[in-house]
Amino acid sequence: MSTRQRSLRVGVGIGLPLVAAVALAALLFRLFPTVATGRWGLSPAVVAGGCWAGQLWYVGYRIDPERLAGRFWRRLFGLANAVTLARGALYAVVAGFTVVPAGTTLAWVPALCYGTGVVLDRLDGILARTVSRETEVGRRLDMAFDTFGFVAAPLVAVLWGLLPVWYLAISAARYVFRGAVWLRRVRGLPVSDLPDSDLGKYLAGVQMVFVTVALVPPVPTGLVWTVAPAVLLPSLAVFTRDYLTVSGRLPRR
Repeated sequence: MSTRQRSLRVGVGIGLPLVAAVALAALLFRLFPTVATGRWGLSPAVVAGGCWAGQLWYVGYRIDPERLAGRFWRRLFGLANAVTLARGALYAVVAGFTVVPAGTTLAWVPALCYGTGVVLDRLDGILARTVSRETEVGRRLDMAFDTFGFVAAPLVAVLWGLLPVWYLAISAARYVFRGAVWLRRVRGLPVSDLPDSDLGKYLAGVQMVFVTVALVPPVPTGLVWTVAPAVLLPSLAVFTRDYLTVSGRLPRR
């Protein structure tokens, strides 16, 4: 690895996450000084900054250093990726509210941040296909932030009593699926391609909208709990179908 590539690796894997964490934490301290300390003595701003740094580290760590040279920085901060980065920051803010007690006067913030992130999720894909172009960096950012958002938002909703604890099955489903596929590869078992279907994407969109609605303070919690099984079960069924397909137990269609 050349000196230039090593420097880029350090900048992307360590420098960028640290700068992003400090910047986000400082901004949140400024915007929400009344919640400087949350549950267990933790600062929501610091938790949010740490979560965003973790997401960026994960993306940077998995990028091949041979591809970091050239126009990497311009691609990273292109219009589509800038929107994606903003979405990751919004999801990190949501994660910060895991240490904020329910009933806070800022209860609207998680719904606003996660809902805005859901809208940006649609927008960054459109920008990548039209104004900019789809890149490996963009795909990694998008996947990392999507997965993180599916953990942060439902976790806040569960901690605040807005969703039942078993709804976190949707947060664990993607990790369980990927872990099961990884285990098959480690054991030398065949792994087939995923089914040629967009159903999972549509259901993921439904999940995002539902969780956003669940986080909105005026929405009746009883109604959310009643609807939750009908929203959750189809997504879990798709994960089950996908695993049965990649493991060869179901034919790929």
